[in-house]
Amino acid sequence: MSASKHRIYHRLQLAAHRLQKAADRAVMAAAGITTAQAAVLSIVAADGPVSQRNVARKLGLNESAMTAMIARLRDMGLVERLPDREDSRAWSLQISDDGRAALKKIEQPFRRINQKIEAVLDADEIAQLADYASRVSDAFEEQ
Repeated sequence: MSASKHRIYHRLQLAAHRLQKAADRAVMAAAGITTAQAAVLSIVAADGPVSQRNVARKLGLNESAMTAMIARLRDMGLVERLPDREDSRAWSLQISDDGRAALKKIEQPFRRINQKIEAVLDADEIAQLADYASRVSDAFEEQ
Protein backbone atom coordinates (compact mmCIF):
# COMPACT_ATOMS: atom_id res chain seq x y z
CA MET A 1 0.00 0.00 0.00
CA SER A 2 1.14 3.53 -0.71
CA ALA A 3 2.02 6.21 1.81
CA SER A 4 -0.89 8.31 0.56
CA LYS A 5 -3.38 5.48 1.00
CA HIS A 6 -2.35 5.19 4.66
CA ARG A 7 -2.24 8.99 5.03
CA ILE A 8 1.26 8.70 6.45
CA TYR A 9 2.00 12.43 6.35
CA HIS A 10 -1.19 13.19 8.26
CA ARG A 11 -0.54 10.46 10.84
CA LEU A 12 3.06 11.58 11.42
CA GLN A 13 2.00 15.20 11.71
CA LEU A 14 -0.76 14.39 14.17
CA ALA A 15 1.48 12.15 16.29
CA ALA A 16 4.27 14.75 16.33
CA HIS A 17 1.83 17.53 17.23
CA ARG A 18 0.25 15.60 20.10
CA LEU A 19 3.62 14.44 21.39
CA GLN A 20 5.06 17.96 21.30
CA LYS A 21 2.02 19.47 23.02
CA ALA A 22 2.17 16.88 25.81
CA ALA A 23 5.91 17.31 26.23
CA ASP A 24 5.68 21.11 26.16
CA ARG A 25 3.01 21.08 28.87
CA ALA A 26 5.05 18.73 31.06
CA VAL A 27 8.34 20.55 30.59
CA MET A 28 6.75 23.98 31.07
CA ALA A 29 5.15 22.84 34.31
CA ALA A 30 8.43 21.40 35.59
CA ALA A 31 10.91 24.10 34.58
CA GLY A 32 9.12 26.99 32.85
CA ILE A 33 10.69 26.26 29.47
CA THR A 34 9.52 24.79 26.18
CA THR A 35 10.84 21.62 24.56
CA ALA A 36 12.55 23.80 21.93
CA GLN A 37 14.34 25.73 24.67
CA ALA A 38 15.20 22.44 26.37
CA ALA A 39 16.78 21.21 23.12
CA VAL A 40 18.96 24.33 22.94
CA LEU A 41 19.97 23.97 26.59
CA SER A 42 20.85 20.31 26.04
CA ILE A 43 23.15 21.13 23.13
CA VAL A 44 24.81 24.02 24.94
CA ALA A 45 25.29 21.83 28.03
CA ALA A 46 26.79 18.98 26.01
CA ASP A 47 28.90 20.99 23.57
CA GLY A 48 29.53 24.31 25.33
CA PRO A 49 31.01 26.69 24.97
CA VAL A 50 29.44 26.51 21.51
CA SER A 51 28.55 29.04 18.84
CA GLN A 52 24.96 30.00 18.24
CA ARG A 53 25.47 29.00 14.59
CA ASN A 54 26.42 25.44 15.61
CA VAL A 55 23.38 25.13 17.86
CA ALA A 56 21.12 26.33 15.04
CA ARG A 57 22.73 23.88 12.63
CA LYS A 58 22.26 20.93 14.99
CA LEU A 59 18.58 21.77 15.44
CA GLY A 60 17.92 22.60 11.81
CA LEU A 61 16.84 26.15 12.66
CA ASN A 62 17.70 29.39 10.94
CA GLU A 63 19.94 31.79 12.81
CA SER A 64 17.32 34.51 13.20
CA ALA A 65 15.05 32.09 15.08
CA MET A 66 18.03 31.02 17.17
CA THR A 67 18.90 34.64 17.99
CA ALA A 68 15.45 35.21 19.50
CA MET A 69 15.58 31.91 21.38
CA ILE A 70 19.02 32.65 22.84
CA ALA A 71 17.88 36.13 23.88
CA ARG A 72 14.97 34.57 25.82
CA LEU A 73 17.24 31.98 27.42
CA ARG A 74 19.73 34.69 28.40
CA ASP A 75 16.93 36.84 29.85
CA MET A 76 15.85 33.81 31.90
CA GLY A 77 19.43 33.36 33.12
CA LEU A 78 19.75 29.89 31.59
CA VAL A 79 22.62 30.55 29.17
CA GLU A 80 25.54 32.95 29.19
CA ARG A 81 27.25 34.57 26.24
CA LEU A 82 31.04 34.62 26.31
CA PRO A 83 33.60 36.06 23.90
CA ASP A 84 34.65 33.36 21.45
CA ARG A 85 38.21 32.17 22.07
CA GLU A 86 39.00 31.84 18.37
CA ASP A 87 37.06 34.73 16.80
CA SER A 88 37.09 38.07 18.61
CA ARG A 89 33.99 39.17 16.64
CA ALA A 90 31.92 36.17 17.72
CA TRP A 91 30.27 34.91 20.89
CA SER A 92 30.04 31.46 22.42
CA LEU A 93 27.21 30.12 24.52
CA GLN A 94 27.61 28.38 27.84
CA ILE A 95 24.95 26.95 30.09
CA SER A 96 24.49 28.61 33.48
CA ASP A 97 23.90 26.90 36.82
CA ASP A 98 20.21 27.79 36.48
CA GLY A 99 20.22 26.23 33.00
CA ARG A 100 21.67 23.01 34.42
CA ALA A 101 19.01 23.06 37.13
CA ALA A 102 16.29 23.47 34.47
CA LEU A 103 17.64 20.46 32.56
CA LYS A 104 17.60 18.44 35.78
CA LYS A 105 13.96 19.43 36.40
CA ILE A 106 12.84 18.16 33.00
CA GLU A 107 14.40 14.71 33.27
CA GLN A 108 11.33 13.23 34.99
CA PRO A 109 8.76 14.73 32.59
CA PHE A 110 10.71 13.36 29.61
CA ARG A 111 10.99 10.02 31.37
CA ARG A 112 7.18 9.94 31.72
CA ILE A 113 6.74 10.81 28.01
CA ASN A 114 9.06 7.95 27.05
CA GLN A 115 7.25 5.59 29.43
CA LYS A 116 3.98 6.42 27.70
CA ILE A 117 5.54 5.52 24.34
CA GLU A 118 6.92 2.31 25.87
CA ALA A 119 3.42 1.43 27.09
CA VAL A 120 2.10 1.26 23.53
CA LEU A 121 5.17 -0.06 21.67
CA ASP A 122 7.45 -2.97 22.53
CA ALA A 123 11.25 -2.75 22.32
CA ASP A 124 11.42 -4.04 18.73
CA GLU A 125 8.71 -1.62 17.59
CA ILE A 126 10.52 1.28 19.27
CA ALA A 127 13.75 0.34 17.48
CA GLN A 128 11.88 0.11 14.17
CA LEU A 129 10.11 3.41 14.74
CA ALA A 130 13.43 5.10 15.55
CA ASP A 131 14.91 3.70 12.34
CA TYR A 132 11.89 4.70 10.25
CA ALA A 133 11.79 8.20 11.72
CA SER A 134 15.50 8.68 11.00
CA ARG A 135 15.13 7.46 7.43
CA VAL A 136 12.15 9.73 6.73
CA SER A 137 13.92 12.67 8.36
CA ASP A 138 17.08 12.03 6.33
CA ALA A 139 15.04 11.88 3.12
CA PHE A 140 13.80 15.43 3.70
CA GLU A 141 16.99 16.94 5.10
CA GLU A 142 17.83 20.17 3.34
CA GLN A 143 21.31 20.24 1.91
